[in-house]
Amino acid sequence: MSRRRPRPAWQVADFFALEREAEVYLAAVDACLAVPAVARRLGVRPQATAENARAAMLAEANVERAVAPCRDTQERFRALLERSERQRRRLDYLRDRTHPLTVALCGMTVLTLLVAVFLSWPAVLGAALALPLTGAVIWRHPVWRMHVLLNLREWALRPRVALLDRRTAWAAAAWSRDLQGNGVRPLTDRVVEALLGEDRDSLLLADNFHGLRSPRNPRYVVESLAARSLTRKIAQLESGGTIAVSGSRGAGKSTLLEACAGEAGFAVVVQAPATYSPYDFLLSLYVRTCENYLVHQGHVPPAFLRISPFRRVARRLLPALRKRLTVLAFGLSAGALVVLGLAAGVRSLTAQQWPTVRAGAVDLWRQAAGVVLDIWNGERVGAAVLVVVAGILLWSLRRWKQWRAIRMGARVTLVVAGVVLAVAAFVSLLVDDDVRALLREAAGKGSGKDFILLTVLLVGIVNLFTERPWEIRGRVLLTLRRRRRTAWILFTAGLALLFTMPLTLALAADPENPLRLAIVLTGLMLIKMATWSPANPVPRLVTACRDELYRLQTVQTASSAVTAGPPQLLTAQTTSLSTMPPNFPELVSDFRALLTEIAAEQHLQEQRVVIAIDEVDRLGSDTAALAFLGEIKAILGVPHVHYLISVAEDVGASFVRRGLPHRGVTDSSLDDIVHVPPCTLEESNEILERRASGLSEPFKALTHALSGGVPRDLIRYGLRLDEIEARTQFVELTDIAGQLILEELSDTLAGFRTLLGKQRWTARTGTILVAFRNAMDHLRPACPCGSTELRRALEHVAFHDLRGRLGEEAAAEVSDEARELLDEASAYALFSLTLLDVFGRGDFARRRDEAAARGPDGALELLGRARQELEVSPYSARHLIGSIRTAWQLPEGLTAGPAAAVPLPRGTDCPRHPRVPA
Repeated sequence: MSRRRPRPAWQVADFFALEREAEVYLAAVDACLAVPAVARRLGVRPQATAENARAAMLAEANVERAVAPCRDTQERFRALLERSERQRRRLDYLRDRTHPLTVALCGMTVLTLLVAVFLSWPAVLGAALALPLTGAVIWRHPVWRMHVLLNLREWALRPRVALLDRRTAWAAAAWSRDLQGNGVRPLTDRVVEALLGEDRDSLLLADNFHGLRSPRNPRYVVESLAARSLTRKIAQLESGGTIAVSGSRGAGKSTLLEACAGEAGFAVVVQAPATYSPYDFLLSLYVRTCENYLVHQGHVPPAFLRISPFRRVARRLLPALRKRLTVLAFGLSAGALVVLGLAAGVRSLTAQQWPTVRAGAVDLWRQAAGVVLDIWNGERVGAAVLVVVAGILLWSLRRWKQWRAIRMGARVTLVVAGVVLAVAAFVSLLVDDDVRALLREAAGKGSGKDFILLTVLLVGIVNLFTERPWEIRGRVLLTLRRRRRTAWILFTAGLALLFTMPLTLALAADPENPLRLAIVLTGLMLIKMATWSPANPVPRLVTACRDELYRLQTVQTASSAVTAGPPQLLTAQTTSLSTMPPNFPELVSDFRALLTEIAAEQHLQEQRVVIAIDEVDRLGSDTAALAFLGEIKAILGVPHVHYLISVAEDVGASFVRRGLPHRGVTDSSLDDIVHVPPCTLEESNEILERRASGLSEPFKALTHALSGGVPRDLIRYGLRLDEIEARTQFVELTDIAGQLILEELSDTLAGFRTLLGKQRWTARTGTILVAFRNAMDHLRPACPCGSTELRRALEHVAFHDLRGRLGEEAAAEVSDEARELLDEASAYALFSLTLLDVFGRGDFARRRDEAAARGPDGALELLGRARQELEVSPYSARHLIGSIRTAWQLPEGLTAGPAAAVPLPRGTDCPRHPRVPA
């Protein structure tokens, strides 16, 4: 039977049949509330506390919703829990009815038996006689017999109860995981969102800002339309070409180039110098290409600086010496073992065959020497003529193309000879009379064991010297390393067992075996000589790159000394030769030749070569950038090489309008261009979601509007959100947006005031600088409070009217440059005031939906476009900002009435935000 749980103090609904179920559910609720993503949202608003969330999760309706998806695991847990409680109650019943005297008697009996076993055999016999008598006495007494049976049943039930408890704990853990994953956690998110109230997206509750702190980390890079366009253009230019990547600074051109370079088989990424010299730039690119190719091929580029001659020699000699010492140690040890085993057989063969071989060699030597002496003494004129003709023919054959075929034939001959010698040594075993007699004797006895051992040995040899995978049971395929290990085990086991057989021992003891092994080794040496090649030969291009690095980065000097004159009067003459660095045309030619070979090698491997030249827009002006492209044009156009050059927007515009009205250097230098525009709001949301997961939509829209969709500024403003939250503990959109916008406006107006200070002013026009100073004094307190004085100060700058405040005569004294700066500052102030009106007020979600319903001008996307338009013209930007303010129903003029001067600055204390000093 199950016990009804009494109503606990935390007033959970009477929903669970057992109290243990309620405990598991409560633990799941606490675990879900402790999840960082949930705990971060608790406490940010007065009603959204952990106590309120816990109380809501323990309400009967929410308990029903949380448990409903996890019925199966709950039923399994409940069934095991009820069984466990029934068995435990039964165990308690047996334990309560067990007599202590019976337990003591049984324990003393077992102890007596153990002591008797460890003492002596007579004690064992005595215990063997005493125990049956004791058992008979206990069994005849009904009360004692009942207690003994109860004890036995209790001891038998204890392991079952322990097993049931373990299974119940596992079922409880499974139900708890199911609750946290499918029931409680989703409901907890909804409960917390309900407690946060309306406009909950206006809270800064991002999970982390790790991606914003690593702006160049490739794992956070989001593929854009420009990246896909560049990939398509590179694929279209199969034989290579030059593609310009155009865009404003911070648009992501460098990231795009690095991503394309990372996907290429071989890539070099260099930065254009701010004050460039074509020769220095090409020299740097040449050196970087050689170093990258050495690294790409697994070699270390040579180091020429800060290394003493002794260290250079040590770095070269020590690895080679270490390798040679290792080979020498193993070679001497292996050679000593082989010589020791074959010494007797070789001596026997030498004693038998050496006199005949020596006599034949001596006769051949004497005959050859006699012929040479006769030719030398002029006794064989015909032979002398043949020798001269043979010498001439030998010299004429120095470039004969068939030498390679002859060398190949010699190698084949050596291989065939080695194989013949190795096979002949094994065939000689079958020809030997003693061996044949042993085989007939073994065949007469007939043993399946020998066949099995031979099969194991054969399988090991086959798997040891083959490269194809070995299939086991038709499904499991061992890798090459595992197969090798298995083959060695089979080979070693088969060989060890094989030498335990009488036949094998008799064959191994044959006196001619050392001679056969010597023949086999001779054959293997011939095969090795024919197939030998240098280990890990250095590729030609690697050597060429290393030589080029020596030529480009060092000055080489060679000297020679000549001694002339009679011995009693010696004279010395010394000549030195120093290499000169290559000039620009030679450097271009050599670089193109080396890059052509690298590209051809990579093209055969179906890989791409990319040379990325970044930061060309750092040259300052489009004229300097175009001049730079004209200077480096000589290295472009290498087959199968893709040049990617980042340029500014004006250089890209020069390429786009080619031929209108005339053609420029971009027409002949560039094959295509990819424009990297600022991100749209959707792309900015994707970037921020990748780099700062959990950031809500209003904050994404705020950073997009301030950055204008430029990724670099987007990341910077995202970090500013984190910095403001950590510094001020603000989490509401109104507070953080006001703080961020006012700080940016203060810095921007300070920059404008510095530029305005360089203009010429008079006593009547100097009040403009005073107005800017007073406005900056209003912005300087670090507090987002939207007071009336602050708004009047911002409107004074945003709705700037030069003639209305200075008059016609005074306004005419302001220079055109100063007037343009004032218009730019006024437009930016109006943009900042618009952002404050959009993001710095409450109820953002409702106002956003209403503005979007009024037309396209109410879309949040237009705020980013307005920021982009400020870089084009302040007048077109004011027109767009006016449309946005109309869609959001914002005032289009001064709200506090006209003011001749900016009101006095705010005080230093902030009553609304006491944590932040004003």
